[in-house]
Amino acid sequence: MKVKNLLKGLEFACDNEIVEREIQDISFDSNSVKEGDLFVALKGSKVDGNDFVKVALSKGAACVVSDSLTGENIIKVDDARVAFSLASKNFFGKACDSLCMIGVTGTNGKTTTTHIISQILEASDCKVGIIGTEGIKYNGRVIESGMTTPDPYFLHKVLKDMKDEGIKYVVMEASAHAIALKKLEGIKFAIGVLTNITEDHLDYFKTMESYSKAKLDFFDKDNMKLGIVCSDDPYARTLIDNTNVPILSYGLDNPSDIFAVNLKKKFDKSCFTCNCMDEIFDVSTNLVGKYNVENTLAAIAVARVLDVPVGLIQLGLLYVRPVEGRFNVLSLKGKNIVIDYAHTPDGLANVIQTARAMTEKRLITLFGCGGNRDRLKRKIMGKIASENSDKVYVTSDNPRFEEPNDIINEILDGVSGDYVVCENRAKAIEMALDDCGEGDTLIIAGKGSEKYQDIKGEKIPYNDMEEVHKYLKNKLTQIKGGKEDD
Repeated sequence: MKVKNLLKGLEFACDNEIVEREIQDISFDSNSVKEGDLFVALKGSKVDGNDFVKVALSKGAACVVSDSLTGENIIKVDDARVAFSLASKNFFGKACDSLCMIGVTGTNGKTTTTHIISQILEASDCKVGIIGTEGIKYNGRVIESGMTTPDPYFLHKVLKDMKDEGIKYVVMEASAHAIALKKLEGIKFAIGVLTNITEDHLDYFKTMESYSKAKLDFFDKDNMKLGIVCSDDPYARTLIDNTNVPILSYGLDNPSDIFAVNLKKKFDKSCFTCNCMDEIFDVSTNLVGKYNVENTLAAIAVARVLDVPVGLIQLGLLYVRPVEGRFNVLSLKGKNIVIDYAHTPDGLANVIQTARAMTEKRLITLFGCGGNRDRLKRKIMGKIASENSDKVYVTSDNPRFEEPNDIINEILDGVSGDYVVCENRAKAIEMALDDCGEGDTLIIAGKGSEKYQDIKGEKIPYNDMEEVHKYLKNKLTQIKGGKEDD
């Protein structure tokens, strides 16, 4: 593809001869540059691609895109990240323009909401692709992407593959980082959904104002045709009267276009009556908790906008498969064990409040916080856990390059009441399970379906659910061996 076609839709400056050069591929990593590639010099938080321009050219790069440099073989642009996104889109034949793109952003609920939407659409015999935290899924395939929203090159490559395989709808998570870093530039979403905005990622965004702005800026007519937002969230409410995009609202506590009444919650399901733009129908789903009812309302709104019949929406919700690591419940001899990805203050509070409403006796919460991430939330989460639980187990999560005990001590600044500290997460789970009795609920929060612990740059195999199953298997072995009376 020629440079002039690759950069179509973008303003740039370069020698006339450059625009006629043939480009074989696109790269933003100088280590992977090949003969005939277009090298895009991106500025990162630690590394500046402009420092590697000479290396890229020495490896045979046909030319370089930069927003900082000028000169021979350089294409000057205003924003290299925008250029990278648009070039990737053009390189893969603008596949996204042929797909019905549905983008879901928010601090909590993105993954669950995308999965609910996709399963409703699948119940309508639609071919759907999902892109998000749990990877990329379409036509029975699962591809690990390593991040919530993939980098533009990989994203558009996947979108082209989806188009080629007959996918019609793509439901994807749009992270705040992806929006801020212009990864989604050039994609026009049919629908954008905002679940909520609560504290997270302040290690990167520094302030809530900056973090919320990234998500709110997504709701612009250049990015989407219609927005669907949660009226129960203060940040989301600001969009209702302050955006150039048509907005539909959903919620439980504030006036909305789509809302629920007669809500009934159990550990294995939620039931309610839905009013969707004056269409009234009953809903039953095995997703649990008020926040999952809100996620379900968002999905219903999307489905009705896409003209999915109410009967198929009800069918899709009736058999919706819970997302792995999102309020997964194991019930054993009168005790309930909840495994959830909750790793933000709001997420943890939602899970605890949901479990509390259905717990007969004690509520026990086990959690930790990730290293090299927002430190301010550690004390806050400690306070939330201890004030809303009968007992708290504070343990390690993904310490990354921090010392686990340093993280734990910062959590303990907010902890009061009955608590136990155990750095070893597997051991902490074993202790908490021993502690959990009939009528009690144990919440294991923070990692959800993750299959590793990130320690000193190494991803060590580990999974909360596997640790619970291991514990139960050992107990069963002891019982069968006559080592324990029960």
